[in-house]
Amino acid sequence: MAEFYSKILNWEYTHHHANGWAAITSPTGMVIAFQEIENYTPPVWPWQKGKQGQMLHLDFYVENLEEAVQYAIQCGARLASEQYYKTSKTMIDPAGHPFCLDTDEPE
Repeated sequence: MAEFYSKILNWEYTHHHANGWAAITSPTGMVIAFQEIENYTPPVWPWQKGKQGQMLHLDFYVENLEEAVQYAIQCGARLASEQYYKTSKTMIDPAGHPFCLDTDEPE
Protein backbone atom coordinates (compact mmCIF):
# COMPACT_ATOMS: atom_id res chain seq x y z
CA MET A 1 0.00 0.00 0.00
CA ALA A 2 2.84 2.40 0.79
CA GLU A 3 4.37 1.80 -2.61
CA PHE A 4 1.02 2.38 -4.35
CA TYR A 5 0.20 5.63 -2.53
CA SER A 6 3.78 6.81 -2.91
CA LYS A 7 3.27 6.62 -6.68
CA ILE A 8 -0.24 8.14 -6.63
CA LEU A 9 0.80 11.12 -4.51
CA ASN A 10 4.41 11.41 -5.65
CA TRP A 11 5.52 11.18 -2.02
CA GLU A 12 8.71 9.54 -0.81
CA TYR A 13 8.50 5.91 0.34
CA THR A 14 10.42 6.44 3.59
CA HIS A 15 9.87 3.36 5.76
CA HIS A 16 10.04 0.00 3.98
CA HIS A 17 8.16 -2.85 5.66
CA ALA A 18 9.77 -2.60 9.08
CA ASN A 19 7.98 -4.97 11.51
CA GLY A 20 4.82 -5.14 9.38
CA TRP A 21 4.47 -1.47 8.62
CA ALA A 22 5.61 1.03 6.01
CA ALA A 23 5.20 4.77 5.51
CA ILE A 24 5.31 7.53 2.94
CA THR A 25 6.28 11.14 3.57
CA SER A 26 5.03 14.29 1.84
CA PRO A 27 7.38 17.05 0.71
CA THR A 28 6.18 19.05 3.74
CA GLY A 29 6.89 16.21 6.18
CA MET A 30 3.40 14.74 6.66
CA VAL A 31 3.56 10.96 7.11
CA ILE A 32 0.99 8.30 6.25
CA ALA A 33 1.76 4.91 7.82
CA PHE A 34 0.45 1.54 6.65
CA GLN A 35 0.25 -1.53 8.87
CA GLU A 36 -0.20 -5.16 7.85
CA ILE A 37 -3.23 -6.88 9.33
CA GLU A 38 -3.56 -10.65 9.76
CA ASN A 39 -6.62 -12.16 8.09
CA TYR A 40 -7.36 -8.87 6.32
CA THR A 41 -10.78 -8.59 4.69
CA PRO A 42 -11.12 -5.87 2.05
CA PRO A 43 -14.02 -3.44 2.40
CA VAL A 44 -17.05 -3.76 0.16
CA TRP A 45 -17.94 -0.78 -2.03
CA PRO A 46 -20.59 0.40 -1.93
CA TRP A 47 -21.29 -0.46 1.69
CA GLN A 48 -23.42 -3.53 2.37
CA LYS A 49 -24.96 -4.50 5.70
CA GLY A 50 -22.97 -7.28 7.37
CA LYS A 51 -19.90 -6.77 5.15
CA GLN A 52 -16.57 -5.10 5.93
CA GLY A 53 -17.03 -1.34 5.60
CA GLN A 54 -14.53 1.33 4.67
CA MET A 55 -11.61 1.80 7.02
CA LEU A 56 -10.58 5.04 5.35
CA HIS A 57 -11.71 6.98 2.31
CA LEU A 58 -9.32 9.44 0.69
CA ASP A 59 -10.34 12.06 -1.86
CA PHE A 60 -7.72 13.54 -4.18
CA TYR A 61 -8.42 16.68 -6.20
CA VAL A 62 -7.11 16.48 -9.76
CA GLU A 63 -7.06 18.88 -12.68
CA ASN A 64 -7.72 16.29 -15.40
CA LEU A 65 -10.03 13.51 -14.28
CA GLU A 66 -9.47 11.10 -17.18
CA GLU A 67 -5.68 11.43 -17.00
CA ALA A 68 -5.78 10.87 -13.23
CA VAL A 69 -7.96 7.76 -13.65
CA GLN A 70 -5.56 6.32 -16.25
CA TYR A 71 -2.55 7.08 -14.02
CA ALA A 72 -4.21 5.43 -11.00
CA ILE A 73 -4.94 2.34 -13.12
CA GLN A 74 -1.31 2.23 -14.28
CA CYS A 75 -0.26 2.35 -10.61
CA GLY A 76 -2.49 -0.63 -9.76
CA ALA A 77 -5.94 0.79 -8.96
CA ARG A 78 -9.16 -0.18 -10.67
CA LEU A 79 -12.31 1.76 -11.42
CA ALA A 80 -15.13 0.94 -8.98
CA SER A 81 -18.18 -0.66 -10.54
CA GLU A 82 -20.49 1.88 -8.85
CA GLN A 83 -20.05 5.55 -9.76
CA TYR A 84 -22.19 8.34 -8.32
CA TYR A 85 -20.93 11.62 -9.80
CA LYS A 86 -19.82 13.03 -13.16
CA THR A 87 -17.05 15.19 -11.69
CA SER A 88 -15.34 12.42 -9.72
CA LYS A 89 -14.47 8.75 -10.04
CA THR A 90 -14.38 6.19 -7.28
CA MET A 91 -11.33 3.97 -7.57
CA ILE A 92 -10.30 0.84 -5.68
CA ASP A 93 -6.70 0.58 -4.50
CA PRO A 94 -4.76 -2.72 -4.70
CA ALA A 95 -5.91 -3.75 -1.19
CA GLY A 96 -9.58 -3.03 -1.95
CA HIS A 97 -9.96 0.39 -0.30
CA PRO A 98 -12.10 2.89 -2.21
CA PHE A 99 -10.73 6.37 -2.86
CA CYS A 100 -11.96 9.18 -5.09
CA LEU A 101 -10.40 11.34 -7.75
CA ASP A 102 -12.31 14.64 -7.75
CA THR A 103 -12.35 17.83 -9.77
CA ASP A 104 -13.42 21.19 -8.41
CA GLU A 105 -16.08 21.49 -11.10
CA PRO A 106 -19.69 21.77 -9.91
CA GLU A 107 -21.74 18.59 -10.28
